[in-house]
Amino acid sequence: MQLLDGVLVSGHIKEQIKQEVIDWQAGGGKKPHLAAVLVGNNPASEAYVGSKVKHCDELGFDSTLLRLPADISEADLISEVNKLNNDDAVDGILVQLPLPDHISPDSVINAINPDKDVDGFHPISQGRMLLGQPTFLPATPYGIMLMLEYYKINTSGMHCVVIGRSNIVGTPMTILMSRNGNPGNATVTMCHSRTKNLKDFTLSADIIVAAIGRPKYVTEDMVKEGAIVIDVGINRIEDATRKSGTRLVGDVDFENVAPKCSYITPVPKGVGLMTICGLMKNTLLAAKMRAK
Repeated sequence: MQLLDGVLVSGHIKEQIKQEVIDWQAGGGKKPHLAAVLVGNNPASEAYVGSKVKHCDELGFDSTLLRLPADISEADLISEVNKLNNDDAVDGILVQLPLPDHISPDSVINAINPDKDVDGFHPISQGRMLLGQPTFLPATPYGIMLMLEYYKINTSGMHCVVIGRSNIVGTPMTILMSRNGNPGNATVTMCHSRTKNLKDFTLSADIIVAAIGRPKYVTEDMVKEGAIVIDVGINRIEDATRKSGTRLVGDVDFENVAPKCSYITPVPKGVGLMTICGLMKNTLLAAKMRAK
């Protein structure tokens, strides 16, 4: 069993991005600028946005963090997004999800200029992805593809089972893994919470991408020997042995599944770090595209 090490791979990719920014500026380009919008004070969202801003600084990007109250109206939030759309200094915009219940995520995402949609969530970005056209890929699937590429895993002809159908991870993964490329060229099955006999599908899988949001959902008896397991889940569970009283686990029962795998991602220090890489690569791409 080999760990797909997010610390190792993200470190390698960040060094590449950092050098690319240096070369870009040496040729007259400006620093890429990412604007993050945080609504309310959800602790997890605070941590995620803080990490993104920190990485901008490490890589030589400019960043803006726009904090807005939890009771802001949908119209006022969209107005703030439009200000960023019209700000020529800003190359990429992300609105941290989840949003308060009274705000439609779709309405806000649709309001982002597709040329600044570095999260890859806008319908135009998703449509271009579906058609195989150049676009911003959703950051987590993009990061997973970068990880598979780094480890030179030849996925051609493999059966890939994706558990989860969100527009953020599950659905884009099915598209990218089936695309004519490497990684890619896999035969893909999408499963979800309503799939009957899920175990029948996962036991035939050469690659499992678990993105269903349920702690330790994928168990040892669902995975065949030699499978590659990508765990996208980040779940906080109670743990009396920890000072905080909790710990993070994935959607995979790592301790029992890992011995059966050829490759597996840990949680934490796995896919989450690769998501940041996908976002930063998208932001650099946005800066270069806008400069043209």
